[in-house]
Amino acid sequence: MVSYRFIKKVDKKILKQIISLYKSQGWWHKQDTPRMLGKMIKNSHCFLIAVENGLATGMGRAISDRTNDAYIQDVAVLKKRRKTGIGSEIIKRIVKKLEQDGIKWIGLIAQDNSSHFYKKLGFKTLNDSHPMIYPVRDTLTG
Repeated sequence: MVSYRFIKKVDKKILKQIISLYKSQGWWHKQDTPRMLGKMIKNSHCFLIAVENGLATGMGRAISDRTNDAYIQDVAVLKKRRKTGIGSEIIKRIVKKLEQDGIKWIGLIAQDNSSHFYKKLGFKTLNDSHPMIYPVRDTLTG
């Protein structure tokens, strides 16, 4: 059975499991640290983990101005647990939390051909919009 919980602080065991999720997605770079991840979790509007048999099998978070807008990011599910509903449940719970907190605009960037997943959950493509990044550090190669 999968349990879902929003977190602000984590113990070292769960922190290592979350780092593994980041690594499995290619989002963990040599300069990243557990301390930095702890600050990301604490400072996110919300950070949700899915736990199954004591193992963090999925995660997602939202960043926000806490008034009007939010962006969902860092959504990941272990490869062996994909297509089981965990990812959909993560998104639904984050959206519900954001709506309860009064957020009126929720965005995200669907990467790696995942737009069909988000469209099934009610997200729409923004026409004439293009995701852009200012690479303070080389975020693509770490």
